[in-house]
Amino acid sequence: MEDHRLNSPNTSAVALEVLGQQLQFSQDPNSKHLGTTVWDASMVFVKYLEKNCRKGRFSPVKLKGKRVIELGAGCGVAGFGMALLGCDVVSTDQVEVLPLLMRNVERNTSRIAQTNHDPGSFGSINVAELDWGNKNHIQAVDPPFDYIIGTDVVYAEHLLEPLMQTIFSLSGPRTTILLGYEIRSTTVHKQMLEMWKNNFEVKTIPKTKMDTKYQHDCIQLFIMGLKNQAVVPQKQVPSHAEEDRSKYENDEDEEISEDTFVSLDYNKKELSELKEVIHKKNGKLDDWEARRMGSVAARLLQNVKIT
Repeated sequence: MEDHRLNSPNTSAVALEVLGQQLQFSQDPNSKHLGTTVWDASMVFVKYLEKNCRKGRFSPVKLKGKRVIELGAGCGVAGFGMALLGCDVVSTDQVEVLPLLMRNVERNTSRIAQTNHDPGSFGSINVAELDWGNKNHIQAVDPPFDYIIGTDVVYAEHLLEPLMQTIFSLSGPRTTILLGYEIRSTTVHKQMLEMWKNNFEVKTIPKTKMDTKYQHDCIQLFIMGLKNQAVVPQKQVPSHAEEDRSKYENDEDEEISEDTFVSLDYNKKELSELKEVIHKKNGKLDDWEARRMGSVAARLLQNVKIT
């Protein structure tokens, strides 16, 4: 029987087409570090960029030369989305993750260079160590940045404050923050939103703006900007960030009610829907459907105690 599990011992890489480029991201799902796995939110993020790059703020014309820092980069998927649109990206993570991240950067940068991809349209992507809250690491990457991005960086309560303080330290007055993550804990989700709304102007990207396939109710994308009273470094960001900020203010918003994610009941509903998909396809799932089935199963198993 064909193994559809994402995190099986035989799954060492994930292939993904982004902006016409066939990228391949090595992963190590069996390591002890969460950063060595390609998580679904990063795929939703790059496919969102792909869908919205024809015009507006995410067009290559607007993004060319913008400085981007990726927090908790893991395997580097989100950073490559921005680099393919012309940004100069610094992908960061903890030291244990850096060898895998550097491997993915080298492999995919080489792959892009060998294709017919316009060399002038690809920005750059480099790797750096950054532990959240480490002043030396933050200083070494030379803030502020035009964009701060991250996917699946919020999964535990104790990480919320270090993440927010690190974002402050990397920001200028016109920095745009793009974060995506999969909701795994309603408690952490509520605390996160409360903390963010106290410090940032927060807008949720509507599903209508996402790729029709690469989206899911449990995966949210946020665009944020610092509130006027937020304390940020005095060094100014490049003037070309001003236009992006004005566009951010006019973005469409979609509010999420606190009752949207009642974990167990919602997962049961989702599992039922996915079973229907499997039945219709005679058990043959594509990669994205298999990933979502695995994600639902993992969340359901959190409520199972083995005695």
